[in-house]
Amino acid sequence: MTVKADTWIRKMALERRMIEPFEERQVRQGVVSYGLSSYGYDLRVADEFKLFAAPPAAIVDPKQPDPGSFADVKADHVVVPPNSFVLARSVEYFRIPRNVITICTGKSTYARCGIIVNVTPFEPEWEGTATLEISNATPRPVRIYANEGIAQLLFFESDEVCAVSYADKKGKYQRQVEVTMPRL
Repeated sequence: MTVKADTWIRKMALERRMIEPFEERQVRQGVVSYGLSSYGYDLRVADEFKLFAAPPAAIVDPKQPDPGSFADVKADHVVVPPNSFVLARSVEYFRIPRNVITICTGKSTYARCGIIVNVTPFEPEWEGTATLEISNATPRPVRIYANEGIAQLLFFESDEVCAVSYADKKGKYQRQVEVTMPRL
């Protein structure tokens, strides 16, 4: 039996708490859209940002991240400087089932303004809020609005559960609830 994607996502969100809070319809009026879509879910960016603010000569090292290279911002929007980026988190908390993986892509509204959203796949049995890397590829500042859509999740369900899940591996980003810096 084949089930429509939006029906499956709604069921998983409501019965298994896969997405909280969950918006059952796509909210569009006056905002960058978010909520349930035909084949996925458009997640929102929260109002907590880490704006990249390192000196020009600083080296960015994923093995030794410098928290001082970021300015914490809590606001209804953030302005991303030209050719820079901001870290943020999703409003939604996710609990990915053992037989599901997601792919996250940026929304076209922001892509048309030169914004690139980078998020790794949500692995089977990963849970938490998603840390988002939002890059401004333009030579001009770009505004990002909190509590509005920023990216779309696509869900892929397998007929079988995976052999080793993110929870089994005791993944370093399991159950994160804030904007999380790189970890080794």
